[in-house]
Amino acid sequence: MARLRAPGGCPWDREQTFDTIKPYTLEETYEVLEAIDNRDWPELTGELGDLLLQVLFYSQMASEEGHFSVDDVLDRLSTKLVDRHPHVFGDVKADTPAEVLRNWEALKAEEKKKRLAAEENARQVDDGDTRPSGAWTGHPANNAQSVLAGISSKIPALMEAYKLSSRAAVVGFDWPEMEGLFAKLEEETVELREELKAAPIAVKGPPGTGIAGSGRPRISAELRERLEDEVGDLFFVLVNIARFLSLDPESALRKTNRKFKRRFQWMEERLRASGRTPGQASMDELETLWQQAKAQEQSA
Repeated sequence: MARLRAPGGCPWDREQTFDTIKPYTLEETYEVLEAIDNRDWPELTGELGDLLLQVLFYSQMASEEGHFSVDDVLDRLSTKLVDRHPHVFGDVKADTPAEVLRNWEALKAEEKKKRLAAEENARQVDDGDTRPSGAWTGHPANNAQSVLAGISSKIPALMEAYKLSSRAAVVGFDWPEMEGLFAKLEEETVELREELKAAPIAVKGPPGTGIAGSGRPRISAELRERLEDEVGDLFFVLVNIARFLSLDPESALRKTNRKFKRRFQWMEERLRASGRTPGQASMDELETLWQQAKAQEQSA
């Protein structure tokens, strides 16, 4: 990578920056996930290499600017693994995954507290500020003291919801049992249906005329916002159900997406054989084909 970025190296690699590489990092991450879902081990080997390349690329660019090197990245990771596994490398006792998780979160919180104190002291030195460390400054950075600090808003929304609710659960803000989540799901469903009473008939009409479709009905900005809020609440409850079941909602939805795509394309193939498209078939015929697609999958 150093040679690729050096004078006489690759023109494309030489012109890349931290910002231009970001989209590739996201793309490579999803390709790793897909290879895992498909249990395609030869493909996963290559995709992990591509993901590792992103780490090397960022590290090389940082080294060129005098920030850090790949050695610093690995040293910091090694230190973190040792520090956050005192039940392995130290004298702390943790016999279950739940105990390990509690210890992990406590250690992260302590690390965060120390980092914030160091940053605040450094800021006071720079600004000549004599206020005590941790005093309110009106600066948004103080949000870093939140138990939710550090959860990126750039990650997929399902993943963010999972992390937010998991972090809140660590401090006791959680449903005591799963049945409460199903009650909450029913509550949110009722609230959405109530909001829909104010929606145009077309929104609640036949398939293809929904809000997301072309030629969508005109609704007020206020109603659209309320509907979005209620649908978002439904998603959040579903994410919490997945969390209670120790399931990854992002992975679950990806699998359902692929299942839908596979079955729908099977339907398209059957219709294509008769010279038609889904748009030329009745809803009853499409439903029959859908059930056939499910049946042939289950019997495979």
